[in-house]
Amino acid sequence: MNDDSQILIARLLTHQTLRRDDKLVKRALSDEQFRIEVDARLLATGLKLLDNVYADHVTLALHRTIEPKIFGARDTWQNNNFGLARDGVALLVVLWALIILPKRERQETHQHADDDQNDMFGTEKPVPRAEDTSIGIPYKALLADFGDKLGKKTRMDMNLGILSKLGFIERRVDIITEGPLLDLLMDTDLLKERIINGALADVFKRAPAQVVHIPRAALAEAAAANDAERAGKASRNATTMAREVEAAVLDAAAARAAAEGIVDDNAETPEPPNEG
Repeated sequence: MNDDSQILIARLLTHQTLRRDDKLVKRALSDEQFRIEVDARLLATGLKLLDNVYADHVTLALHRTIEPKIFGARDTWQNNNFGLARDGVALLVVLWALIILPKRERQETHQHADDDQNDMFGTEKPVPRAEDTSIGIPYKALLADFGDKLGKKTRMDMNLGILSKLGFIERRVDIITEGPLLDLLMDTDLLKERIINGALADVFKRAPAQVVHIPRAALAEAAAANDAERAGKASRNATTMAREVEAAVLDAAAARAAAEGIVDDNAETPEPPNEG
C-alpha cells in the first residue's frame, strides 16, 4: 500500500483536522485510486474520511455501520456528546444555526461575507471557501439573546470554552467564529429543516436584531489592532515598572546611606544656623 495514505491517516489521527488545501488532502479529494486506498484502510478500523465541499477542513469519524457496536454496547445507547450537558448541546446547535446556515446560503449563491450587491455572473464562479463566507457572532449579542435560555453567563462561558477546545468554534476579540469541526460533524441535510421549521423557528422568524454578522476577514484586522494595542500597553507598563524599580533602588540606597551616616563628599556642607 502507498505510504502517503498511511501518512495522511496518521496526521488526521494526530491533528484531528487538516485543511482541504493540504497536499495529501487535495490528493485524496481528487485522486480516485488514492481515495479508494485511504477509504479501505480507514474502513478496516471502523473509520471514514469526513469532508464536504462547504468546509475548509476534513476529519475522521466513525463509520455508520460501526456506531451501534460502539455506542450500543451497553443497555442504553451511549450518545457521544463530547461531555457536553444539555445546555452545551443547545448552545452548539444555536451557534451552528447562526453561523453555518448563513454561510451555506452565501456559498450556494457564490457570495463573499463582505459582498453588498448581487453579481449577475456570480453563479459561474467556484464555490467560495468557508473562510471567505463565514461570519462571526458578537459574544455580547449572543449572551443578550440566548443567555437566559442557555444557563446565563457562567454556564455559557464554560460551554463556549469546551466548544472552543473541541474545535467547534474560535473566539477572536470577543467574536465567535466557525471552528474546523462546526460544519463537519453537524449533519446539515438532517438538521436544516428541523432547525428552521422546528426548534429555532421563532429565532429565524424574528431575526434577532442584536446578532450582527461580521465577516471573518475583518476580524484579522481587529485582532491585529488589538494585539498592537496590548503590545503598546505592555511596553508602557514595562517602562513604568523599570522607572519605579530604579526609583526604589535609589531611595533604598539613600536610606541606607543616611542610616550609616555616610555623607557624599561632593555634597554641599550645610551652613550653620544663624545664632544672631
